Amino acid sequence: MILKDVLKEGVNFLKSSGNEAPAFEAGVILCHVLKCRKVFLYTHDDYNLNEKEYREYIEAVRKRANGEPLQYITGHQEFMSLDFKVTPDVLIPRQDTEILVESVLEYAKDEKVTKYINVKDSKDIEDTKHIESTKNTKDSSIDILDIGTGSGCIAVSLAHYIKNSRIVAVDISQKALDVAKYNAQKNNVADRIEFICGDIFTGLKNIFRGGKKKFDVIVSNPPYIASHEIPYLEKQVKDFEPLKALDGGDDGLDFYRFIVKEGVNFLKREGLLALEVGINQAWDVLKMMGEKYLNIKVVKDLSGIERVVMGFFRY
Repeated sequence: MILKDVLKEGVNFLKSSGNEAPAFEAGVILCHVLKCRKVFLYTHDDYNLNEKEYREYIEAVRKRANGEPLQYITGHQEFMSLDFKVTPDVLIPRQDTEILVESVLEYAKDEKVTKYINVKDSKDIEDTKHIESTKNTKDSSIDILDIGTGSGCIAVSLAHYIKNSRIVAVDISQKALDVAKYNAQKNNVADRIEFICGDIFTGLKNIFRGGKKKFDVIVSNPPYIASHEIPYLEKQVKDFEPLKALDGGDDGLDFYRFIVKEGVNFLKREGLLALEVGINQAWDVLKMMGEKYLNIKVVKDLSGIERVVMGFFRY
Protein backbone atom coordinates (compact mmCIF):
# COMPACT_ATOMS: atom_id res chain seq x y z
CA MET A 1 0.00 0.00 0.00
CA ILE A 2 1.65 3.20 -1.23
CA LEU A 3 1.53 6.13 1.19
CA LYS A 4 -0.02 8.68 -1.18
CA ASP A 5 -2.81 6.23 -2.06
CA VAL A 6 -3.46 5.32 1.55
CA LEU A 7 -3.58 8.99 2.52
CA LYS A 8 -6.04 9.73 -0.28
CA GLU A 9 -8.21 6.84 0.91
CA GLY A 10 -8.28 8.28 4.40
CA VAL A 11 -9.11 11.77 3.16
CA ASN A 12 -12.01 10.48 1.07
CA PHE A 13 -13.33 8.38 3.96
CA LEU A 14 -13.33 11.33 6.34
CA LYS A 15 -14.81 13.64 3.71
CA SER A 16 -17.71 11.25 3.16
CA SER A 17 -18.43 11.27 6.90
CA GLY A 18 -18.83 15.06 6.91
CA ASN A 19 -15.47 15.83 8.52
CA GLU A 20 -14.65 19.54 8.16
CA ALA A 21 -10.88 19.08 7.78
CA PRO A 22 -10.40 15.67 6.13
CA ALA A 23 -6.99 16.30 4.57
CA PHE A 24 -5.49 17.72 7.76
CA GLU A 25 -6.90 15.03 10.06
CA ALA A 26 -6.08 12.15 7.72
CA GLY A 27 -2.50 13.42 7.69
CA VAL A 28 -2.34 13.74 11.49
CA ILE A 29 -3.62 10.20 11.90
CA LEU A 30 -1.16 8.80 9.37
CA CYS A 31 1.74 10.59 11.08
CA HIS A 32 0.58 9.09 14.38
CA VAL A 33 0.50 5.57 12.94
CA LEU A 34 3.86 5.89 11.19
CA LYS A 35 5.40 7.85 14.10
CA CYS A 36 6.71 10.43 11.66
CA ARG A 37 6.66 14.19 11.11
CA LYS A 38 4.23 15.71 8.63
CA VAL A 39 6.99 16.51 6.16
CA PHE A 40 7.56 12.75 5.74
CA LEU A 41 4.17 12.45 4.04
CA TYR A 42 5.37 14.77 1.25
CA THR A 43 8.98 13.69 0.94
CA HIS A 44 8.20 9.95 1.04
CA ASP A 45 4.84 9.68 -0.69
CA ASP A 46 6.03 6.46 -2.32
CA TYR A 47 6.63 4.80 1.06
CA ASN A 48 5.12 1.32 1.16
CA LEU A 49 3.01 0.72 4.29
CA ASN A 50 3.03 -2.81 5.65
CA GLU A 51 -0.20 -4.62 6.40
CA LYS A 52 -0.11 -3.78 10.13
CA GLU A 53 0.38 -0.07 9.49
CA TYR A 54 -2.38 0.02 6.91
CA ARG A 55 -4.90 -1.76 9.14
CA GLU A 56 -4.04 0.49 12.09
CA TYR A 57 -4.49 3.57 9.92
CA ILE A 58 -7.84 2.54 8.47
CA GLU A 59 -9.14 1.59 11.93
CA ALA A 60 -8.13 4.99 13.30
CA VAL A 61 -9.75 6.80 10.37
CA ARG A 62 -12.96 4.86 10.95
CA LYS A 63 -12.94 5.83 14.62
CA ARG A 64 -12.56 9.48 13.66
CA ALA A 65 -15.34 9.20 11.07
CA ASN A 66 -17.56 7.82 13.84
CA GLY A 67 -16.96 10.93 15.92
CA GLU A 68 -14.16 9.89 18.27
CA PRO A 69 -12.02 12.96 19.01
CA LEU A 70 -8.76 13.15 17.13
CA GLN A 71 -6.93 13.76 20.41
CA TYR A 72 -8.09 10.43 21.86
CA ILE A 73 -6.97 8.65 18.70
CA THR A 74 -3.49 10.16 18.77
CA GLY A 75 -3.34 10.37 22.57
CA HIS A 76 -1.98 13.93 22.54
CA GLN A 77 -3.07 17.55 22.81
CA GLU A 78 -1.03 20.74 22.94
CA PHE A 79 -1.87 23.20 25.71
CA MET A 80 0.07 26.33 26.68
CA SER A 81 2.81 25.22 24.26
CA LEU A 82 3.25 21.97 26.21
CA ASP A 83 2.38 18.44 25.08
CA PHE A 84 -0.18 16.50 27.10
CA LYS A 85 -1.21 12.89 27.04
CA VAL A 86 -5.00 12.51 26.86
CA THR A 87 -7.22 9.47 27.24
CA PRO A 88 -11.01 9.01 27.44
CA ASP A 89 -10.60 9.28 31.23
CA VAL A 90 -9.96 13.04 30.97
CA LEU A 91 -11.43 16.02 29.19
CA ILE A 92 -9.44 17.19 26.20
CA PRO A 93 -7.60 20.42 27.13
CA ARG A 94 -9.10 23.33 25.24
CA GLN A 95 -7.76 26.69 24.15
CA ASP A 96 -10.49 28.40 26.20
CA THR A 97 -8.82 27.15 29.38
CA GLU A 98 -5.56 28.85 28.42
CA ILE A 99 -7.34 32.11 29.31
CA LEU A 100 -7.70 30.80 32.88
CA VAL A 101 -4.03 29.80 33.12
CA GLU A 102 -2.89 33.11 31.63
CA SER A 103 -5.06 34.99 34.16
CA VAL A 104 -3.26 33.24 37.02
CA LEU A 105 0.10 33.94 35.40
CA GLU A 106 -0.83 37.63 35.24
CA TYR A 107 -1.60 37.51 38.97
CA ALA A 108 1.78 35.89 39.66
CA LYS A 109 3.49 38.54 37.56
CA ASP A 110 1.81 41.29 39.55
CA GLU A 111 2.97 39.78 42.85
CA LYS A 112 6.28 41.68 42.65
CA VAL A 113 7.70 39.32 40.08
CA THR A 114 11.06 40.10 38.57
CA LYS A 115 11.27 37.32 35.98
CA TYR A 116 8.15 36.71 34.00
CA ILE A 117 6.69 35.69 30.66
CA ASN A 118 4.52 37.61 28.25
CA VAL A 119 1.24 35.79 28.89
CA LYS A 120 -0.57 37.76 26.20
CA ASP A 121 0.54 35.23 23.62
CA SER A 122 1.08 31.71 24.92
CA LYS A 123 2.71 30.74 21.61
CA ASP A 124 5.71 32.92 22.56
CA ILE A 125 6.11 31.39 25.99
CA GLU A 126 9.13 29.24 25.17
CA ASP A 127 11.03 32.33 23.98
CA THR A 128 10.60 34.18 27.28
CA LYS A 129 11.61 33.82 30.91
CA HIS A 130 9.62 31.95 33.49
CA ILE A 131 7.88 33.58 36.40
CA GLU A 132 9.63 33.72 39.74
CA SER A 133 7.93 35.33 42.71
CA THR A 134 9.89 37.62 45.02
CA LYS A 135 7.43 37.76 47.90
CA ASN A 136 8.95 39.17 51.09
CA THR A 137 8.24 36.13 53.20
CA LYS A 138 10.30 33.40 54.75
CA ASP A 139 8.71 30.94 52.35
CA SER A 140 8.63 32.61 48.94
CA SER A 141 6.74 29.84 47.15
CA ILE A 142 3.32 30.36 45.59
CA ASP A 143 0.90 27.70 46.84
CA ILE A 144 -1.81 26.76 44.32
CA LEU A 145 -4.81 24.43 44.56
CA ASP A 146 -6.22 23.05 41.30
CA ILE A 147 -9.71 21.58 41.82
CA GLY A 148 -10.77 18.98 39.24
CA THR A 149 -7.36 18.68 37.63
CA GLY A 150 -8.30 16.09 34.98
CA SER A 151 -5.37 15.77 32.59
CA GLY A 152 -3.39 18.11 34.81
CA CYS A 153 -3.15 20.72 32.06
CA ILE A 154 -3.74 23.65 34.44
CA ALA A 155 -1.55 22.39 37.28
CA VAL A 156 1.30 21.28 35.02
CA SER A 157 1.25 24.51 33.01
CA LEU A 158 1.32 26.67 36.15
CA ALA A 159 4.11 24.57 37.64
CA HIS A 160 6.06 24.85 34.39
CA TYR A 161 5.76 28.61 34.04
CA ILE A 162 5.85 29.65 37.72
CA LYS A 163 9.17 28.30 38.87
CA ASN A 164 8.60 28.66 42.60
CA SER A 165 5.06 27.30 42.70
CA ARG A 166 3.89 24.39 44.82
CA ILE A 167 0.67 22.84 43.62
CA VAL A 168 -1.95 20.50 45.00
CA ALA A 169 -4.12 18.96 42.29
CA VAL A 170 -7.37 17.24 43.28
CA ASP A 171 -9.66 15.01 41.23
CA ILE A 172 -12.37 12.47 42.03
CA SER A 173 -11.05 10.07 39.36
CA GLN A 174 -7.94 8.03 40.07
CA LYS A 175 -7.67 7.21 36.37
CA ALA A 176 -7.61 10.92 35.57
CA LEU A 177 -4.93 11.45 38.22
CA ASP A 178 -2.82 8.72 36.64
CA VAL A 179 -2.90 10.69 33.39
CA ALA A 180 -2.12 13.94 35.22
CA LYS A 181 0.83 12.35 37.03
CA TYR A 182 2.20 11.13 33.71
CA ASN A 183 1.91 14.64 32.26
CA ALA A 184 3.65 16.14 35.29
CA GLN A 185 6.55 13.73 34.88
CA LYS A 186 6.67 14.26 31.12
CA ASN A 187 6.93 18.02 31.59
CA ASN A 188 9.44 17.76 34.47
CA VAL A 189 7.30 19.31 37.22
CA ALA A 190 6.26 16.21 39.18
CA ASP A 191 8.42 17.24 42.14
CA ARG A 192 6.24 20.33 42.74
CA ILE A 193 2.77 18.85 42.32
CA GLU A 194 0.94 16.75 44.90
CA PHE A 195 -1.95 14.75 43.47
CA ILE A 196 -4.89 13.84 45.70
CA CYS A 197 -7.86 11.66 44.82
CA GLY A 198 -11.02 12.88 46.53
CA ASP A 199 -14.57 14.16 46.15
CA ILE A 200 -14.67 17.87 46.96
CA PHE A 201 -18.34 17.62 47.90
CA THR A 202 -17.38 15.55 50.95
CA GLY A 203 -15.50 18.67 52.05
CA LEU A 204 -12.00 19.94 51.39
CA LYS A 205 -11.26 19.48 55.09
CA ASN A 206 -11.60 15.73 54.62
CA ILE A 207 -9.26 15.82 51.66
CA PHE A 208 -6.65 17.83 53.55
CA ARG A 209 -7.13 15.96 56.82
CA GLY A 210 -8.14 18.84 59.02
CA GLY A 211 -8.33 21.76 56.65
CA LYS A 212 -5.22 23.65 57.80
CA LYS A 213 -3.79 23.97 54.30
CA LYS A 214 -3.87 27.51 52.90
CA PHE A 215 -3.25 28.61 49.32
CA ASP A 216 -2.28 31.78 47.49
CA VAL A 217 -4.40 30.68 44.54
CA ILE A 218 -7.36 28.36 44.04
CA VAL A 219 -8.01 27.65 40.38
CA SER A 220 -10.61 25.46 38.74
CA ASN A 221 -12.24 24.62 35.45
CA PRO A 222 -15.16 22.70 37.00
CA PRO A 223 -17.98 20.85 35.25
CA TYR A 224 -20.38 23.59 34.14
CA ILE A 225 -22.80 22.07 31.63
CA ALA A 226 -26.39 21.94 32.91
CA SER A 227 -27.56 18.32 33.14
CA HIS A 228 -30.44 18.82 30.71
CA GLU A 229 -28.05 20.20 28.08
CA ILE A 230 -25.75 17.15 28.03
CA PRO A 231 -27.81 15.20 25.42
CA TYR A 232 -27.54 18.16 23.02
CA LEU A 233 -23.76 18.47 23.06
CA GLU A 234 -21.71 17.57 19.99
CA LYS A 235 -21.44 13.83 19.42
CA GLN A 236 -17.67 13.84 19.91
CA VAL A 237 -18.17 15.42 23.34
CA LYS A 238 -21.24 13.66 24.78
CA ASP A 239 -20.35 10.21 23.43
CA PHE A 240 -16.63 10.17 24.18
CA GLU A 241 -15.57 12.64 26.89
CA PRO A 242 -16.16 11.77 30.58
CA LEU A 243 -19.62 13.01 31.64
CA LYS A 244 -18.49 13.49 35.25
CA ALA A 245 -16.17 16.20 34.02
CA LEU A 246 -18.98 17.93 32.12
CA ASP A 247 -22.14 17.74 34.24
CA GLY A 248 -22.51 20.74 36.54
CA GLY A 249 -25.93 19.85 37.93
CA ASP A 250 -29.41 21.19 37.17
CA ASP A 251 -28.25 24.70 36.24
CA GLY A 252 -24.55 23.97 35.70
CA LEU A 253 -23.54 25.94 38.79
CA ASP A 254 -23.27 23.26 41.52
CA PHE A 255 -19.47 23.23 41.59
CA TYR A 256 -19.20 27.02 41.63
CA ARG A 257 -21.47 27.29 44.67
CA PHE A 258 -19.33 24.81 46.55
CA ILE A 259 -15.93 26.16 45.51
CA VAL A 260 -16.87 29.80 46.20
CA LYS A 261 -18.20 28.87 49.64
CA GLU A 262 -15.42 26.50 50.64
CA GLY A 263 -12.64 28.48 49.02
CA VAL A 264 -12.58 31.13 51.74
CA ASN A 265 -11.50 28.49 54.25
CA PHE A 266 -8.45 27.56 52.21
CA LEU A 267 -7.21 30.85 50.79
CA LYS A 268 -4.51 32.94 52.40
CA ARG A 269 -5.17 36.59 53.08
CA GLU A 270 -6.02 38.29 49.76
CA GLY A 271 -5.62 34.94 48.01
CA LEU A 272 -6.94 34.59 44.47
CA LEU A 273 -9.89 32.48 43.36
CA ALA A 274 -9.92 32.02 39.56
CA LEU A 275 -12.67 30.05 37.81
CA GLU A 276 -13.37 29.22 34.20
CA VAL A 277 -17.07 29.67 33.40
CA GLY A 278 -19.43 28.59 30.66
CA ILE A 279 -21.25 30.92 28.32
CA ASN A 280 -23.67 33.25 30.17
CA GLN A 281 -22.51 32.01 33.60
CA ALA A 282 -20.12 34.83 34.53
CA TRP A 283 -22.74 37.07 36.15
CA ASP A 284 -24.12 34.23 38.31
CA VAL A 285 -20.64 33.30 39.53
CA LEU A 286 -19.75 36.95 40.11
CA LYS A 287 -22.80 37.36 42.33
CA MET A 288 -21.83 34.26 44.34
CA MET A 289 -18.40 35.78 44.99
CA GLY A 290 -19.75 39.22 45.91
CA GLU A 291 -19.90 38.83 49.70
CA LYS A 292 -16.54 37.22 50.39
CA TYR A 293 -14.30 38.42 47.56
CA LEU A 294 -12.88 41.78 46.47
CA ASN A 295 -11.81 43.25 43.12
CA ILE A 296 -13.83 40.69 41.22
CA LYS A 297 -13.34 40.85 37.49
CA VAL A 298 -14.42 38.98 34.39
CA VAL A 299 -11.89 38.06 31.71
CA LYS A 300 -13.05 37.67 28.11
CA ASP A 301 -11.48 35.63 25.35
CA LEU A 302 -10.49 37.06 21.96
CA SER A 303 -14.05 36.59 20.72
CA GLY A 304 -15.43 38.70 23.55
CA ILE A 305 -16.91 35.71 25.40
CA GLU A 306 -16.69 35.83 29.21
CA ARG A 307 -14.42 32.92 30.16
CA VAL A 308 -12.97 33.59 33.61
CA VAL A 309 -14.24 35.09 36.85
CA MET A 310 -11.61 35.93 39.46
CA GLY A 311 -11.48 37.74 42.78
CA PHE A 312 -9.49 38.09 46.00
CA PHE A 313 -10.52 36.71 49.39
CA ARG A 314 -11.86 39.57 51.51
CA TYR A 315 -10.40 38.01 54.73
